Amino acid sequence: MSGHSKWSKVKRFKGAIDAKRGKIFSKLSKVITIAAKTGGGDPSGNPRLRSAIQAARAQSMPSDNIERAIKRGTGEGRDGEQFDEIVYEGYAPGGVAFIVETATDNKNRTGAEIRRIFTQNSGNLAASGSVSYMFHRKGQITVPRSSIDEDRLLEIALESGAEELTTEEDQYVITTSHDQLDAVAETLKKAGVTTDGQKFTFIPDTTVAVRDETVARQVLRLYDALEEDDDVQNVYSNLDIPDELLAKLPA
Repeated sequence: MSGHSKWSKVKRFKGAIDAKRGKIFSKLSKVITIAAKTGGGDPSGNPRLRSAIQAARAQSMPSDNIERAIKRGTGEGRDGEQFDEIVYEGYAPGGVAFIVETATDNKNRTGAEIRRIFTQNSGNLAASGSVSYMFHRKGQITVPRSSIDEDRLLEIALESGAEELTTEEDQYVITTSHDQLDAVAETLKKAGVTTDGQKFTFIPDTTVAVRDETVARQVLRLYDALEEDDDVQNVYSNLDIPDELLAKLPA
């Protein structure tokens, strides 16, 4: 898990930039629309939608925007725009593997743009399956550290069927198998545990250590470019950058 934690640290390190990009509502809206499309528009019976709405509210997304996104997903809205989920795989400089989740209303446009981003940032878009075999699909639930004692949470998590509990600066991260995410989340809810959200994620089996500052900058530049794209929802990697090198890089 250390590599995954490293990648999370990189993303938090760059989070101040990401939050200023002004595109977060658009991305959250797509997540809500897809969740409603795949599981229905009732949050109480659709954990994925419930989590998406929770994330949107955490970013102060207006309720009207949330409702429009839900209706778009269920087909009730006037907006006929529909989104499909497409996953791309590729390599950054240094052999670092990337998995890119997108939500798009135009597959050709998105595919061409993702390829361009990889190429212009010294990376290579790869065939489906060439990267994903190095990752495992997992579920993750985050819990504020201030809300519960770690030993108590560990006891509840393990009894619910979770695989692991890790501690970060201001939150606990509970990892589950991909098919147990909803069940574990429901058990936590019944036990009165406050959660920040739940999601599916890709966790690498092994990591690629980057010790060269130039290569590290190239990898993070590719990450930035992907995150800038309106259709990109999530970027996962097996990147491992030492803390001392990370501290040298511009935030």
